[in-house]
Amino acid sequence: MHMNVLVIGSGGRCHAIIDSLSKSPRVERLFCAPGNVGIASKAQCIPIKDTQVDELCNFAIDNKIDLTVVGPEASLAAGIADLFQSHGLRIFGPSKAATQIESSKEFAKALMVKYGIPTAAYRSFNDYEEALAYIREGSFPTVIKFDGLAAGKGVVIATCLNEAEEALKAMLQERKFGEGKVVIEEYLTGQEFSCLCFVNGRKVYPMPFSQDHKRAFDGDKGPNTGGMGAYTRLPFINKEDEAFAIEKIMKPAANALVDEGCPFCGVLYGGLMKTANGIKVIEFNARFGDPETEVILPLLKSDICSIFCDVLDGREPQIEWEDAATLGIVLASKGYPGSYEKGFEIEGLDAVDGVVYHMGTALKDGKVVTAGGRVAIVVCKAPSLKQAQQKALSEVDKIKCSNLFHRKDIGNKAF
Repeated sequence: MHMNVLVIGSGGRCHAIIDSLSKSPRVERLFCAPGNVGIASKAQCIPIKDTQVDELCNFAIDNKIDLTVVGPEASLAAGIADLFQSHGLRIFGPSKAATQIESSKEFAKALMVKYGIPTAAYRSFNDYEEALAYIREGSFPTVIKFDGLAAGKGVVIATCLNEAEEALKAMLQERKFGEGKVVIEEYLTGQEFSCLCFVNGRKVYPMPFSQDHKRAFDGDKGPNTGGMGAYTRLPFINKEDEAFAIEKIMKPAANALVDEGCPFCGVLYGGLMKTANGIKVIEFNARFGDPETEVILPLLKSDICSIFCDVLDGREPQIEWEDAATLGIVLASKGYPGSYEKGFEIEGLDAVDGVVYHMGTALKDGKVVTAGGRVAIVVCKAPSLKQAQQKALSEVDKIKCSNLFHRKDIGNKAF
């Protein structure tokens, strides 16, 4: 059966999903809403925002969309899966209730405590003075999280009382991310890594593990960003660690959501940390990670459209991964994650021997220009991680733009 497929979103993650879907013999017509310049070469871009769920639903009905795949969390938190299902449309993404595992830090923490899933100790607050008093009694560093969606920027690791006060003021008094509580957690140390799984109810199918780099600058310096690069094949994760992550964290989380009456269907993302006291959950997300998706999907040998359909329909999917390493380096606008200028011409994208996924680009007078904080990611594949790193570093240098910067140490934690 030839299918009409719609992907919702506009960043590098969606470009990677579109890239994989474009290789499927089952896909006849491929749409993306709203898409981006890079996606436009593989799919028809539709000018509907990812949170305009009613318009997206009408588009899916009018264009006889057989399958919709959701990229960003904002669409899921807006209840897009529930709406599509109520109209008999097939959609790969969790319900609004199941999305709470990402959209509410408090929901996620309570779930983990109830079902014995290992995570940091925590308390939640909606009162500034109470939160501050609790922090004063504790130790530093401490982790302060906004209890809601904040586009990857709602987490502060406070190393002193001043930083903690600033974070609490921004979240609870200035309402920087909107109305919401804060969750204060103990600070864990260790190597962070990401475990993404295709999930339907109690069925869990893991993807290759990856590691994201959140800080803006080399040596993990600077502010937290949406991710400055990622890689696969993690040498610090052994077979026992992999088994623990799947059997003691990802599967119990999927089972817990079923038992709580909000079964999960989509991609469940575990942001995990290997600590001295074992692997613990830092956070869960309810969708493909970004930029992890961009380094994971190039390893997929199977037909991703068939995987989506089989998981949705409760069949056992055929999932085969290439035995190789991938590494991706993000090119970001100077100033990101703070304020930055847009509209700078980017040259050399076509010269790259690897994959370039567009994140924040636009077309101006026929030229590709910067249009976001994170602009593009260059992903290279090789038999070993060191080779993938060397290749990515040399390929990223082919891209010329006066207002971009990138980290040169992506993957260094592995060596």
